[in-house]
Amino acid sequence: MLGCCGCCSALRPRYKRLVDNIFPANPEDGLVKSNMEKLTFYSLRSPEKLDRIGEYLYQRASKDIYRKRYKFVEIAMEAMDLLLMACHAQILNLFVESFLRMVQKLLEDTNPTLQIMATNSFVRFANIEEDTPSYHRRYDFFISKFSSMCYGNNDDMELRDSIRMAGIKGLQGVIRKTVSDDLVANIWEKQHMEKIVPSLLFNMQSGPSKSTDTEATPSTPPLLAEAVLRELVSRASFGHIKSVLKPLLTHLDHHKLWVPNKFAIDTFRIVMISIQPQYSYTVVETLMSHLDQNLTSSPKTRTSLAVVLSKIIAIAAGESVGPSALDIINNLLMHLKTSVSTQHDESTPEETQYQEALINALGEFANHHPDYQKIEIMLFIMNTVPDPSHKSKGDHLLQNILLKSLLKVGTQYRTVSFEKAFPVSFLQPLLKMARAASIPIRIIVMQIFQQLLDRHQNQHLLNVINVSHYPTLTIETPSRSDILFTHKYGSNILQAIIESMSQENHLEVLKSSYNTIALVIVEMACGETMQEFLLFILGVQQVAVTEVELSPKHRCNLHSIAISLLILLGRCTGVGPLVEYVEKLIQARKEEASYLLPPLMDNDKSAPSTLNTNLPHLLVDKLAVAECLQQAGLECNRVQTGTPYALNQTDISAHRHSWVDTHSAVRNSVVDASYNDIESVSSSPGVQKRSLASEYNFESMKRVLAEPTEASKREAREKQMQIGRTFRETAFEDLVRRTEPKHDVIQNKLNEIFNALSAERQISASCGVQAGSLLLAANGGLNGPSMIEPGKHHLAVGGQRPIYENNFPELFFY
Repeated sequence: MLGCCGCCSALRPRYKRLVDNIFPANPEDGLVKSNMEKLTFYSLRSPEKLDRIGEYLYQRASKDIYRKRYKFVEIAMEAMDLLLMACHAQILNLFVESFLRMVQKLLEDTNPTLQIMATNSFVRFANIEEDTPSYHRRYDFFISKFSSMCYGNNDDMELRDSIRMAGIKGLQGVIRKTVSDDLVANIWEKQHMEKIVPSLLFNMQSGPSKSTDTEATPSTPPLLAEAVLRELVSRASFGHIKSVLKPLLTHLDHHKLWVPNKFAIDTFRIVMISIQPQYSYTVVETLMSHLDQNLTSSPKTRTSLAVVLSKIIAIAAGESVGPSALDIINNLLMHLKTSVSTQHDESTPEETQYQEALINALGEFANHHPDYQKIEIMLFIMNTVPDPSHKSKGDHLLQNILLKSLLKVGTQYRTVSFEKAFPVSFLQPLLKMARAASIPIRIIVMQIFQQLLDRHQNQHLLNVINVSHYPTLTIETPSRSDILFTHKYGSNILQAIIESMSQENHLEVLKSSYNTIALVIVEMACGETMQEFLLFILGVQQVAVTEVELSPKHRCNLHSIAISLLILLGRCTGVGPLVEYVEKLIQARKEEASYLLPPLMDNDKSAPSTLNTNLPHLLVDKLAVAECLQQAGLECNRVQTGTPYALNQTDISAHRHSWVDTHSAVRNSVVDASYNDIESVSSSPGVQKRSLASEYNFESMKRVLAEPTEASKREAREKQMQIGRTFRETAFEDLVRRTEPKHDVIQNKLNEIFNALSAERQISASCGVQAGSLLLAANGGLNGPSMIEPGKHHLAVGGQRPIYENNFPELFFY
């Protein structure tokens, strides 16, 4: 019998005999190394036998698995691995099918040791680069099996972590093997991603996701899962990003991981850091789309989503330019508007937190853009703010929220030139909002101005209204561009501020207005702009004196602001005589009327029993200020003859003829015109100044005295504004209806004249040529000699209608 068996074994194929020889008699001895080398050498010399060798190893391993002889199974798997590593890339396909069947057979068994060993073998296989494409290979089973191993819940903690680590490594191997091979099954398909991504997230949330050691390879399931997620996201192309994000968002929803949102923030940061930079804005768009789908969720959930968005949006901002950036800004603004529209009564704290989170996201997004794009973003937001004339509660809430968003962007902007920071299309609606009736809106507008005006970080020093010296104030001489900006738009800004301060005695409004104008003075005050600021200060004082509707405390506060700005202006420009004059005035007020000095008085606090604000010797004297300027060698004519700022100029067009007119367009006196001419000449190189005294002659003084009074000017301005409002607000049909009677009168008058001419022509035809010439001489002023030519008369007599009897078409009326 033994001889027969030996004879039969000798007749077996050589590859089977070589395979049988690698298995020892005692499985504990392990693989027979020398025989394994013979088998490897044989497979390399006869690569056509590889598929048969693999098939035979698979059959032996299957029998051993069935008989629970796991040591022999491990030897067979080890032999598979050695053959796999020894094979060349060109002949690998002949062996892979048998190898994968072997791995699958081990994974199907319930023995954890076999599963871990099979997974390690698959990972080694995944790291081998194949030159020959595979047309029919699929990894569906491996994805499902490795994903299920990621949820291992063995009672033994160490064994559980080993199984989970093996599952995560297996998924990593599948990813590496499939993303680079276009011919295999598409791993980015929905059914695959819905298994891979949740498996990784499940392990990430089971422990700390950040490594505290310096090991090159992760040693725990959370760390390994994070590494695999990074690799998966980094390999995703533009069309595959959403395939990863959708199951990620679904997992966070189902497991209620938005509140609290620490894990969501960490996960999305991993995604944003790992993704290819040019695709980063896709993550933001997907997250915002998910926020759209959760508009009916609780405010806490929406707030957490918005916070996650604010944490990651800055990473995407660096790669978002042009339409993509404005699209993200527009989406954030739409969410803000939707939030405001859903508030029927007072806003709840949760809804307010949601709005603040969106505003922070907007600010973070804008912070990582260049300054020129920040200006575009601010202009874009400003154009979405409802007009201040809208008085509904919803509009007020929306104005407040959008202006807060604008303020958030403004805090990230670093102003270099005021001309670039305040383009006309941005400054005009901002000044309109500064005149709004809502106190919170006016305060926010002033804060926006402060952020954009404060180039030297002086705002915190000017928060308190006082007349003391600011020792740490940073002052720099304004550039020529800033001076020109002040000449163009400074009066509009000052006019809006004085009207904001004069509406009511609200301390926050007064303090914010003072802070704004103080920053304007610190940044723009110089010899060329000083008179404009003096006229503003005199205007504030004049409002406090003349406006009868102001309360006594409000008048005192305006006087305090005026004197504080005046001493600040003198110190910033270094005009010694002015500083001395103001200090004497301050000392006099301390002795006689301390309530005309800071601090401000609130309506809720008690005040002195007698508040006399009409004390001429304690007020700023315009002529005295002009004399101080003259002593310092500065121009003072506009202060002497110019008109201080006043109220009731709610429209910019009423204050200035255009946005680029100089101050002579507002104050059209001869002296002002002369001053502006000198200023323009002094700013032009190579042009000599004209003598101011040459303009003082009898004719110029006569014209100055013949100018209308202030009352007539005010009345003319009001009439002009009324006419302008009529033509802006009245419908076109009404305007046509108003002008129709005038057209009828003109037409009737013309008919009478032409009828008279027709009668005279008939008389001239019967009397002869001489009478006709006399008639022509008598009617020479009618500018129509062609109407009385003889040929024309015969046409009329012949039955044709004379041309002068045709009514003028309506086209000539408009």
